[in-house]
Amino acid sequence: MSVLWIVIPLAFIFAGVAVWAFVWTVRSGQMDDLDTPASRILIEDEDLAPAEPKLNPTRENQD
Repeated sequence: MSVLWIVIPLAFIFAGVAVWAFVWTVRSGQMDDLDTPASRILIEDEDLAPAEPKLNPTRENQD
């Protein structure tokens, strides 16, 4: 029974920290858009133009 004097305050502290963490994430905008980052991987990127060759090759490229 005496262990309840330790467990109950620890439970309240843990619950308070959990509520504070949730409020902090909501206020910082981390819960605003949960769908777009997950579906972004399905969207194909546009093809990039090929890089132009260098006009003056360096010694490293001649080997």
